[in-house]
Parts: sequence; structure tokens; C-alpha cells
Amino acid sequence: MGQASIGDLLNDKAREQMRSMVDTGKNISDLKAGEKTDGFYLIKSFEVKKTTNGKQYIDIDLVDKTGEINAKIWEYSEEKEALVASSSIVKVRGEVLEWNGSKQLKVNKIRPASETDSIKISELIPSAPVDKEEMFHEVKSYVNKIKDTEIRMLVDTIISKYSSKLYYYPAAKKNHHSYMSGLLYHMMRMLQSGEKLGQVYDFLNMDYVYAGVILHDICKILEMDSDEYGVVSDYTMEGKLLGHIIQGIKEIEIEGEKLGISREKSVVLQHMVLSHHYEPEFGSPKKPMTPEAELLHFLDIIDARMFDFQHAVEGVQPGHFTDKIWLLDNRNLYRTTN
Repeated sequence: MGQASIGDLLNDKAREQMRSMVDTGKNISDLKAGEKTDGFYLIKSFEVKKTTNGKQYIDIDLVDKTGEINAKIWEYSEEKEALVASSSIVKVRGEVLEWNGSKQLKVNKIRPASETDSIKISELIPSAPVDKEEMFHEVKSYVNKIKDTEIRMLVDTIISKYSSKLYYYPAAKKNHHSYMSGLLYHMMRMLQSGEKLGQVYDFLNMDYVYAGVILHDICKILEMDSDEYGVVSDYTMEGKLLGHIIQGIKEIEIEGEKLGISREKSVVLQHMVLSHHYEPEFGSPKKPMTPEAELLHFLDIIDARMFDFQHAVEGVQPGHFTDKIWLLDNRNLYRTTN
């Protein structure tokens, strides 16, 4: 179960007012177990669940520009569910607890934000740290570096087809790069890393490397429903039934046939998309069978891991350990002092 988009819930007057207001409340990244908080947060997603004894509660993922925290409304009521379902920005008063090595917020009071509240909406929207126009220009520069005319034409056609959504789409509903313009940021950093590694491993066909990076996740735009702030309400019907890997293969094949590109080039690019998750349980029925496909997989892994490491250690002081990071095998990460 998800929530309506922020754009649907904020009228023009509220948008304008929120842009001019000053934010209050503690940033999520600054919250510590044992503390209390009383601030405004964005509802990323929610679900009504049941405890082991059958009691209903509301499980919420709250975000602001600095991070994300899971919250629980243990005292369930239909009114509270309706409030959460109809609100994107809420004021929450609660206690920060620790559960299984991770921070969690016990919600004592919650209400929708109103036009009279002191809110700066830009502080509530997590987004990539680089301007979206700059990132898009950088990605397009790599398209222009593709020497093969057919491959360049195919990549340019697909990226142009989805350019408007690429500006704001996240790379995931949860986990790495799950914020506004996250998909574009993920793509840009993989291209930059791939270019450097191509200078070391100079036998690689960089046309396939650049094309594979740009196309490997492009159909996440079709897999997920995201609003203009990069908040994903749910996966699409096709996304649930097929997933972005199959959708990406279809896109390459269909657009490639329209453009009349070489069958071999189309199949090689489809294989790169098909194999970039590496294992069947992660959606890839074939392992990489070209060096460019192998590199694509590891570029994807490196960027996702570095994202997780960076955001985890930013939340602790030098010389200290993080909470256990579930995405990183429940490791406690250490932030060095120099």
C-alpha cells in the first residue's frame, strides 16, 4: 500500500508558501537512539501490518534530505491510516529507538502539515548532490563518445525517449540512489568509472561499455511509478510482472529493429542488460559472456556499494562505528579519523 504523490497533495498556494518557509525539526541523519524528535518529514511509503499476536500497526518509511528512518504507529486506527494515506508531509512527535542494530522511530503523535507550518520543502526532498541539468549534459557527452554510428543512434533514441522522466527518476524504490534524480546520478558515476577503467583495460570496446551503462537501468522508468520528487508509490503492473531487465531487453530490440541496426549489436546490448545482475535469483538468467558485460556488472556493484558506504559513514562521527547496515550484510562500518 502506498500514498498519493506529493504533487497531487500540494496545491499551488501551499507549494509557494512552503518554498518560502524555514524548516524546523531535527534532520533524520542527526537522530540518535534514546532521543525524542518533533519535526516534519516526508512519507516515502507505508503499509498496514500485523504483529505476531494479530494486532494491526502502521509501518512507515520517513525521509528528509539527509536520510531515511523506519517508523511505527503501534496504536492503529482507521483515522490514522487515512491520515497517512492522504498526506505526504507530516509532523511527527516520537522517540528514537534501536531495533536489530538500526534506528527506528516510535510515533506518539502525527498530523498532516498545514499551510501555517514552517516548512521548507527542499529540505524534505532527498535528491542527487549534482544538478540534474549538469548530469544530463554529462551523460549525453558519453553518448557522443560512442564511435559506432548504429550503437550511438540506438542509445540516443532511447535516452531521448525517456529524457523528461530521467531528470527526476530514482534508481530504486528503496536502497541505493532511491531519491530524486538518483537514476541519472547512478548512470553518470558508472560512466565516469567505466571511462577510467577503460584506460587500464584498453582491449575493451568502450562503445558497448558506455551503451551498456546508459541502457542497463533505463527501464526502471517503466518499472516504477514515481512522482516529480522521485518518490515511488509502487511498481507498475508491467514492472511487477516483467521487471526492468526484461523491459530493457524489449526496448533495445524494438527500437533497434525500427532503426535497422545490426542484429549482433542489438543482441550483445540485450545480453549486457540481461546479465548485469549476474545471478538468477537477482533477475539475470545468464552470467556475463563478454568482457564489457562483466565490467558493467561490477561498475553497477561498485557504485551501489560506494553509495551505501558513503551514506552510512556520513551519519557518524570520525572514529566511531555505524549501526548495523542490513544492505551491507549487517556490518558495522567504521569512519576513519583522517
